[in-house]
Amino acid sequence: MIRHVVMVKLKPVPNLEVLKNELKQMLEDLIPTVKSLKKMEVGLNISQQSRAYDIVLTADFDDMDGLQAYRIHPDHVIILDRLKNVAEKTAAVDYEYQA
Repeated sequence: MIRHVVMVKLKPVPNLEVLKNELKQMLEDLIPTVKSLKKMEVGLNISQQSRAYDIVLTADFDDMDGLQAYRIHPDHVIILDRLKNVAEKTAAVDYEYQA
């Protein structure tokens, strides 16, 4: 199994909470759409620390081919394009694990 973890720090914008919830919903809407996506969890930060990221995504796939199919899925690409405009920085890690 492959676990894909992404953290997103958003640019300071008016209505940041609305934006965070919009992005969370967009990501969760991928669950029934992306066939290779086995499990996904999207969390919104509750910490007040300045070093904290705003959104975290954890997604599981059977293999790297499944992760690649997710990366190029048209609905996911729409989200990536949205993030390009609103993300200050992102961090990601992909790793193998035993289910």
